[in-house]
Amino acid sequence: MTVLSPVRAYEHKWIVLVCVGIGTFMSALDASVANIILPVVSRDFGASVTTVEWVVTIYLVVVSGWLLTFGRLGDMFGNKSLYVTGFGIFTASSLLAGLAPNVYALILFRVSQALGAAMLFSNSPAILTKNFPAEQRGQALGLQATMTYLGLTVGPSLGGWLTEQFSWHAVFFINVPIGLLGILMAARFIPRETRSARRERFDILGAILFTIGMIALLLALNQGAEWGWTSPLTLGLFTGAMIIFGAFIAVERRSEFPMLDLTLFRVRLFSASTATAVMNYICLYMIIFLLPFYLIQGRGYSPQDAGLILTAQPLIMIFAAPLSGILSDRIGSRILATLGMTILAGGLIWLARLGAESSVSDIVIPLAVVGLGTGIFVTPNNSALMGSAPRQRQGIAAGVLAAARNVGMVLGVGLAGAIFSTVSGASSAPDALYASVAASFLVAAGIAALGALTSAVR
Repeated sequence: MTVLSPVRAYEHKWIVLVCVGIGTFMSALDASVANIILPVVSRDFGASVTTVEWVVTIYLVVVSGWLLTFGRLGDMFGNKSLYVTGFGIFTASSLLAGLAPNVYALILFRVSQALGAAMLFSNSPAILTKNFPAEQRGQALGLQATMTYLGLTVGPSLGGWLTEQFSWHAVFFINVPIGLLGILMAARFIPRETRSARRERFDILGAILFTIGMIALLLALNQGAEWGWTSPLTLGLFTGAMIIFGAFIAVERRSEFPMLDLTLFRVRLFSASTATAVMNYICLYMIIFLLPFYLIQGRGYSPQDAGLILTAQPLIMIFAAPLSGILSDRIGSRILATLGMTILAGGLIWLARLGAESSVSDIVIPLAVVGLGTGIFVTPNNSALMGSAPRQRQGIAAGVLAAARNVGMVLGVGLAGAIFSTVSGASSAPDALYASVAASFLVAAGIAALGALTSAVR
């Protein structure tokens, strides 16, 4: 195995950005699009809701579990090799998912699709960081973030339209031509890195421990509300995850060639950026989880109208993220990251005031503020995290960044669900719903404020 030396000077950098944008968009799209087809899949296959939920859950769990492994392999064998391979696996799995004869085959192909997505997620920031000069890194990562938000935003509406016009199979088939284009472009235009003489071994034990630990943790967080937070299965998964992560750290400290270079976390900028990324996604996914309940159950909006209202947040993100990236290349990341998390905290406090009489503008404006804060924060933070890692550890840094995002997503949903259940209890009255939403958003505002402090002192 080898450590990779730098690529040639920034050839085809904008075409490289397009290649990465295609992979980012596809991966994000499939993280959000599957939710909308679950009722139809359940009906067509005669499967229970509990079973079809795994079409979504398994994707998130598998992606999260393999991010660091594929990031490390990218550092060893080249980010391009892993990225193109991931494109191929994702595209082929999408075709097979569309042809799935039963729900269990669909879940299986979602596993392989998630493996391909993990290769894309864990290597795309490293490819951009290596193929853009430092003074344009923020701009490139900002445009990549835009593609992520675009995929997450259009996923539900595109999935609904494809299902209505054709069938749920089309949700997966649409990835095939896009994926083939991405494979051809990535193979042609992403520079292949040359290898240095130093050889490294892959840390198999570390990879196994991290993957099992992450899967156990995410399963407990994702399914805890359904299984019961104090059930033997949930507590067993939490306990097992903590033990496995402890063993993982012990193994990494003793390994000559660790999968996760723990010395990265001694760099305050890297560790602070990672922690703040987790906090940011906790806040975002508390909103994503709770606001549909408020809008549909509490206020009586239709799902279509609720979806339109919720687009206010990602639409503002799409415009704010690339502009913040350009600005961060000029003034640095600290001020912008701190400002973004501060604005996010303010937007969450505003959302906590929602009640029975709130107008559409009362909902949309604070959502737009949340989108503005997140858009200002995410690109400078990502740029700081990637820039603080040495070139030969860019794949691992990208894996850590993607893992922080996924862990934050699951923690946000779990925390929101726990607060919601605690505050509302068994009551289904609207007032109990409003109180639960308010309490959750105030907690999220506190987390965002902590993130602002972390960004300011890093």
